[in-house]
Amino acid sequence: MSMMSKFSNSSSNRQNAWVVFTGETDLPWLRFLRPGFRHCFVLLNDGRHWLSCDPLANKTEITVHHVPADFDLPAWLAGRGQRVVPTTVRQAPRRCAPPMPFTCVEAVKRILGLHDRWIMTPWQLYRHIAAA
Repeated sequence: MSMMSKFSNSSSNRQNAWVVFTGETDLPWLRFLRPGFRHCFVLLNDGRHWLSCDPLANKTEITVHHVPADFDLPAWLAGRGQRVVPTTVRQAPRRCAPPMPFTCVEAVKRILGLHDRWIMTPWQLYRHIAAA
């Protein structure tokens, strides 16, 4: 079963998203984080394009991937050793998100509409999304 078929659009207005977790990092201070969960970013598919939002230490890369919209990008990344978890973009609460340092996890939480101050590491975010 493909990663895309595991997560098809429902009748709701929720946007599908996939969070990608990786152990790759160029930053030595991130090596204390759980192996395989040192960085995360988001994939979105609008039905025509694959988009990624990759919050890095020095910038945030927004990329339109030049592959067909029906290409299974989540499965392709999973086949290269990255953990990919399907989720949805939620309606964020109508209040400010808790003030937190700007990290890849915080950026992904904001994209997904999550306001949980106790999710601070990629591993914690993975556990939260996987449990949903």
